[in-house]
Amino acid sequence: MSFDFDATVVGAGAVGLACGRALAKRGLTVLVLETAPHIGQGVSSRNSEVIHGGLYYPTGSLKARFCVEGRRLLYSFLDSHKVDYRKCGKLVVATEEAEVERIEAIFDQAAANGVEGLEHLTGAQARALEPGLNAHAAILSPESGLFASHDYMLALQGEIEDAGGSVVVSTPFERAEPLPGGGFTITAGGPDSGEGGATLTSGLLVTAPGLQAQDVAARIEGFPADRIPKGRLGKGVYFRLTGKAPFERLVYPPPIPGALGTHYRKDLGGQGVFGPDLAYVETEDYSVDPAKAAEFEHYIRRFWPGLPDGALTPDYAGIRPKLHGPGEPQPDFQLRDRSDHGLDGLVALFGIESPGLTSSLAIGERVADMLAHD
Repeated sequence: MSFDFDATVVGAGAVGLACGRALAKRGLTVLVLETAPHIGQGVSSRNSEVIHGGLYYPTGSLKARFCVEGRRLLYSFLDSHKVDYRKCGKLVVATEEAEVERIEAIFDQAAANGVEGLEHLTGAQARALEPGLNAHAAILSPESGLFASHDYMLALQGEIEDAGGSVVVSTPFERAEPLPGGGFTITAGGPDSGEGGATLTSGLLVTAPGLQAQDVAARIEGFPADRIPKGRLGKGVYFRLTGKAPFERLVYPPPIPGALGTHYRKDLGGQGVFGPDLAYVETEDYSVDPAKAAEFEHYIRRFWPGLPDGALTPDYAGIRPKLHGPGEPQPDFQLRDRSDHGLDGLVALFGIESPGLTSSLAIGERVADMLAHD
């Protein structure tokens, strides 16, 4: 059967674009659909732009494997496409004796995950690297860094289009129906298309729409409702430092339940940024309450006692597509194929939060491999 496109990807964030690139590399004609007027306007644009080493995730999990593999692929991609990045390294800091055991467990987990170059540091060694840091002990991860995530996504889009594919914005996915002989009829609409939108056919379908993952899956005819995991919205806010950035490296205290917690980075523009925290919300609210500055100041002074009073200004907020609620164990990435939902030629992604940006190239390659063997 002839299709309009060999493969269609729903969502033009980092992961959706990486999936489109991986499929295009295999010689397929690819269409990427995006609801927003520009690529990367959702989860991919409201994060820390950190390249994660792969320290924290359970050995053998998709997060652990994709983070380490994705990081290696990412640095090579950034070099070859001349996308700005800084491999600044990360310090995971125990600010008191009671936290040492926790960071030692992180070191052991990271080593089991194959993270390269890890070092144990005494408090004095950590302070020698970053004067002004309060550290009883620390772990150094030299492979961690920062990058220009939007330039990265533009490079992914460029590869898709160079291969003959299309990335179409302002075109929300409306529904998909499996065809009797394989493939899908997909309906997608623009802002002026009205009810129904335009219809096309595609041999393969990938859904990677971030916060809309559950809604998109529910719009695919035949997708079992009981195979759509419940989604939660995890909001995190960021504050920017006025004045000179205090540290060159990323600084992370031990993780908080359900997330890595409020950390420090010196962004590519040279400014200090702190965040995110974690609060579960019911709606997509991207406001930042200035009153939270006091809470941030108290937390930050655990590792940077020299934070001046009144030096934090509200910056931005992000929302992560969580698959767990408060007090629940943090689940792995979910890449659902025919063996899970029963539909040929479909891979649906759920819960692609941190370290999804770092992992994106590895996720894309895995999705393409899954569809090749579907």
